[in-house]
Amino acid sequence: MIRVLITDDEPLIRAGIRMILTSADDIDVIAEAANGREAIESARAQRVDVALLDIQMPVMDGLTALTELRRTVPDTRVLILTTFGAQQNVLHALTEGSAGFLLKDSAPAELIRAVRAAAAGQAYLSPGATRHVVDSLASGRTVLRAEQRRRLETLTERELAVLALLGEGRSNADAGQRLHMSEATVKTYVSRILAKLDCTNRVQAALLARDAGLTS
Repeated sequence: MIRVLITDDEPLIRAGIRMILTSADDIDVIAEAANGREAIESARAQRVDVALLDIQMPVMDGLTALTELRRTVPDTRVLILTTFGAQQNVLHALTEGSAGFLLKDSAPAELIRAVRAAAAGQAYLSPGATRHVVDSLASGRTVLRAEQRRRLETLTERELAVLALLGEGRSNADAGQRLHMSEATVKTYVSRILAKLDCTNRVQAALLARDAGLTS
């Protein structure tokens, strides 16, 4: 069972998320929290596989809670609940090690997929939104730091090809079709790329690919 913590300051939203998640036979909502501080206390007190965090909350916001959760309970994967329009918040969440983000108006099935993906150690962005987010966050492209460029130079030609597709927001299955590789092989390449680039998730790697000019 995937043990989930729901964090949102609105009880009705928490109730709706709980109802959706508990409809899946492999997900167990073990706790709820109304702010970031309560989320941290719950995650410390019991094993939480995936924590859902709203960004805007009283007492302690979701981004502050994310940083503390990653520091104190690193095995807990964190999904941020958000909306488009706060790009810096999304960038902060991704660079701090969030497993991804989910739009609040997402379909119920997508919420379940996101939790399952996060529990499996994958980064999750709403389908169709990955390219939009990466484009938005990379629009203010920064110069790569020397260490980042050095790490990129350690990638093989095949790894660079996979990384470029990550920068386009491609799934493992899509990348496999384009590179004539199995999805499992692509997954292995992605894991290797993340390790070489010292990235927490594939979204960080995608942004690095964009900053390096590997995508159009």
